[in-house]
Amino acid sequence: MGSHGATSPRLALRWLRERTQHITDQLDAAYAQPGLHWLTDEAEHERALAYLTGGTGYQLTLYDESTRYVLLAYPAGATP
Repeated sequence: MGSHGATSPRLALRWLRERTQHITDQLDAAYAQPGLHWLTDEAEHERALAYLTGGTGYQLTLYDESTRYVLLAYPAGATP
């Protein structure tokens, strides 16, 4: 849980990457794979950046057997 106020879409994407890395570091290997793939998917990062720059939020969901981690970035003033 937590939040972070980023001053630009690029910094919001950086926060998403950092949080994704922190979460995948704590998951078992099988559950970490989607997050690890996302971390190396430059096309998806560009898509996320385009959403944020265009005023739309971006969501990434990771999970394991008992927990769902929802990472959400959205522009200031937008409804999450």
